Amino acid sequence: MIKSKNANNTVTAKMYDTLVRPVITEKSGRVELVDLINNVSVKEVVDETTGVVSKTVIDWRSNSSSAGLKPSIILKDEKGKPVTYDNGKEIRYYMSVDAILSVVPYYNKPSQEGIYQHYKAIAEATELPIVLYNVPGRTGVNMKAETTLRIARDFKNVIAIKEASGDITQMDDIIKNKPANFDVISGDDGITFPLITLGAVGIISVIGNAFPREFSRMVRLALRGDYANALTIHHKFAELFKLLFVDGNPAGVKAMLNVMGMIENKLRLPLVPTRITTFEAMRKILDELNIKC
Repeated sequence: MIKSKNANNTVTAKMYDTLVRPVITEKSGRVELVDLINNVSVKEVVDETTGVVSKTVIDWRSNSSSAGLKPSIILKDEKGKPVTYDNGKEIRYYMSVDAILSVVPYYNKPSQEGIYQHYKAIAEATELPIVLYNVPGRTGVNMKAETTLRIARDFKNVIAIKEASGDITQMDDIIKNKPANFDVISGDDGITFPLITLGAVGIISVIGNAFPREFSRMVRLALRGDYANALTIHHKFAELFKLLFVDGNPAGVKAMLNVMGMIENKLRLPLVPTRITTFEAMRKILDELNIKC
């Protein structure tokens, strides 16, 4: 989920509502993964005294639930470690958090054995379900298929992987050899359609922040085997897939949501807004798609 701050650099329940409600009320059913708190300071979402999710998030979820909506909250560890307070104390359990999305450790480029031992420590430190996240373009190291499969077989609370390696052969190897209780989820909007045809179960999406109804429909059509109609939607968004990442993520999707009038185009350094040429290219395509601009 894209997190938007207001002019005072704070997050409000209204902002959650603006961005998430369209995701969970689209006509053909709710998107399965709803609220992903990612790459934020722990103190923004977790109370350091009690170790529970912040009142802003809990109040928003409570109000949504009472309105008949059931958003899930998944806490993503921005450094691929068990989430910690600023003082380093480990947080093992969270009120209203359903699972952990944990990225492969970045910068120090661990060996495959190091990656395995890292996830072993996380899996043994919590009873929460864990989704692995392999994105070598950001971390600098690829978690190979054999390492993913070893983790999946050894730890029952590791339930899935968000795969964004860009290596279709590697992803197919995982899909073919994985345990029955382990799922492969696309981490790249542009290859979601072909990956589902190989056996992936869905997408943790970027473009889905802007187009939850259309993109989730493509996923459901593909999962049902209606590849012709799913492919039509996939091609509809092909140019937007490219524009989302040409100036970096989440700069692209925040620009798109700004064009659509949903959020302010504010980013934290070192990220900066997209170039004007990218912004205008998005506006042109959205206008052609008859999307509010």
